[in-house]
Formats: sequence, structure tokens, C-alpha cells
Amino acid sequence: MRLLVKSILFILPVAVLCNCVGMAASAEEYYNIGMAYFELGKYEEAERWLNRASASDKTMAASQYNLGRLAFETGRYLDAAAYFEGILSRDPNNVLALKAAAYTRIKTGDLDIAERHYAKLLQLVPESADDGYNHALVLYAMGRYSGAQETLERYPFALLENSDTLLLYARVQKAQGNVEAVDNYAKWLIVNSDPAVRYEYAQLLEHYELYARALEEYRKVLSETAGRDSVPKRNEIRFSLARVLLIADGGSGDGITELQTAVSEGFNDIKAVQELLEMRISASHADSIRNIINNMQRTVSETNPESGSQ
Repeated sequence: MRLLVKSILFILPVAVLCNCVGMAASAEEYYNIGMAYFELGKYEEAERWLNRASASDKTMAASQYNLGRLAFETGRYLDAAAYFEGILSRDPNNVLALKAAAYTRIKTGDLDIAERHYAKLLQLVPESADDGYNHALVLYAMGRYSGAQETLERYPFALLENSDTLLLYARVQKAQGNVEAVDNYAKWLIVNSDPAVRYEYAQLLEHYELYARALEEYRKVLSETAGRDSVPKRNEIRFSLARVLLIADGGSGDGITELQTAVSEGFNDIKAVQELLEMRISASHADSIRNIINNMQRTVSETNPESGSQ
């Protein structure tokens, strides 16, 4: 899963990160030259001058912070983390370095370390809703859903006003099997539009046997997607629609028609189609599904003869 955290790696004057009253002129000049090159996107020159500035105690922290930013911008995430965590080794409560280190550790895939940085950060600035969101997002990615929910609930105003926070809250609730997720997905979709999220919502409605609403949402998703490369894929949406129709409207043939269309558009999960036979469906629908399965298996055999002989 992709983590859409809120980054805070922005430009800072040297005085923000260190107490530099009485700074040596040469160190300040090195730092300013390095930052000027940084702003121009001339990273090699920027790194050279910032490394010079980092040799002075008075400009060390600010220089290392911006060397971390430079490494981050050029995709050297492990180097960036080393710079930020180097600052933390000397100043464990440096809020800016904590923010940067936590965000960078997400990029390196070290979620345990990122989580520890965010936990420490929120001890220092518990009112920061953005950092609370990022912490909850990391916890969610780690499968620690109750911790993510607890973190998000500390920021009730963000849940009301921030779409990203509300969506994460809905997903955390869904992951824990909380029916309240239904209402939070619905709230999100009132002011936002995303076929992938609406598909999640439709699946959730189906899970709770709210079939009429699920059908409505699956149809909306279908109308919002186009092309073979859509997310979710149209054939997957049609299969989901067919499944609900077979349950909720078993007296009609619409479910079978939708299933046939899904297969014709490329749906090839034979096991998923076989599972439809385990639902309460009519004998005629069961026969139709078996025919569809036979045709799918025949297509696989013709496409890949070796699979049929195994």
C-alpha cells in the first residue's frame, strides 16, 4: 500500500535549527552559498558547500538537516535518514529532525523506526494533527489498526474537516470490522470522488448485506471508470455486481448476464466464479455458472495447453 504522508521537508534558516549567535562568518557564508545552490537545483555544488559548513559546530545542525533534505530530494533515502538521525543522536527532542526522520523512514520501508519517531514526536507536539495522521497511517500500514484508530480519535476536528484523515479513519474501522465505517465512507464520498474508494464502500455494503445500496454503488463505480486499465478494473466491478445480483435478485437473469459480460471483458478468476456456486442460487443459475466455468477453463487450456495437461 502507498503511504500518502504529509511531508514537512522545507527550507529553514540556520537559526531555527541551532543557536548560532556569534557564528563565524566563513561558516555562515558556506551555508548560505550551499543553500543558494540548493535553491537553484545544483545539488552537487550545494552538497560541497554544506559539507564545509557542517564542519563548524555553529552551523552543523542546520547544514546536516539540509544535507538530509538534499539526499532525500535525490532519492538517497538511507543517506537522508542518517543525516536526520545524526541530529537526533545529539538532540533527541529536535522536532524538525524527528519529522524529517520519520517521513524518510517511511520511504526506506523501515516502518518500525518511523513509528517510533512519530510516537516521540507526538509526545513533544501532541496537538499536531498532521503528525497524528502520519503516525496513524504508519500504524495502519503495520496492521496495528486499534492504535491507528486511537491516534486519529485524538483529533476530532481533523476528522470533521480533513478528507484524508476521514478516509483513513473509515479504512481503519473497516479493517477492524466496525460497522461505523459505512457511515464514514459515505461522509467522505459526499464531498470527494474516487472510483477506487467507492468500490471499497460498495464492497463494505455488500459485506453487511446492504445489497440495494451495494448495487447502487457498484453501478456508480462502473459509470466512473473507463478503459481496460481503470482502477478498479471494469471486469472486476462487473463480477462484483453479478455476485450481488445473484444474491439480491435471484429471480432475474441479470446476475448471469453481468457475469458473462465480466468474463467477456477479461475477468479470469475461475476460483472466484466457482465460489458463486456456494451461494444460495437457483438450479438454473448454477447450471449457467458451470457452463461459464467450463468455457473459462477451455479458454485457459487453449491459451496455455500445458496448464490443461497438468
